[in-house]
Amino acid sequence: MTSMLTKKYNFDAVYDSQKVYRLILEAMSHPGRVMPMCGYTLLSVAMTLLDNEVSFNLCGDDALADEIASLTLAGREPLETADLIFVCKPEYIKDAIEKAKCGTLADPHKSATVILLGDGLEKEAIALRDAQNYEYPQGIDLLFITDGGKMLAFPRLITKRRNTDEN
Repeated sequence: MTSMLTKKYNFDAVYDSQKVYRLILEAMSHPGRVMPMCGYTLLSVAMTLLDNEVSFNLCGDDALADEIASLTLAGREPLETADLIFVCKPEYIKDAIEKAKCGTLADPHKSATVILLGDGLEKEAIALRDAQNYEYPQGIDLLFITDGGKMLAFPRLITKRRNTDEN
């Protein structure tokens, strides 16, 4: 099966997954820094992050969602419960961000990562995320994949809370 994936997508499940994962970590470590994807695509990111223990939702392309589910064995879930949310069309951004799970105060890591495909979506997505007014340390991670083959990330919203007990 791996050889069929390699031939069809030219994606090595071990080496390419490592490269894509390191690229994602680099992007998350440097919020807003544009990272070249070196030929990798949304499908490469999906094949790196998804497996049978991770759920996803894909807004805007049912055929791609079926293909991702088939390749990764990941379960498709509603927006409210998906671990990863892929947004392929700008008209789905608002719904995806508003419905994405943001974790709990006890388990903030149980939040979603929203992966957006397209250019110029950063300001709108960040404004929508900020409008959610997550309570620290809750929030969602945003990962952008541009049409030009670049990636940038904005990790979970973290705000400095003012200590009102200070004299």
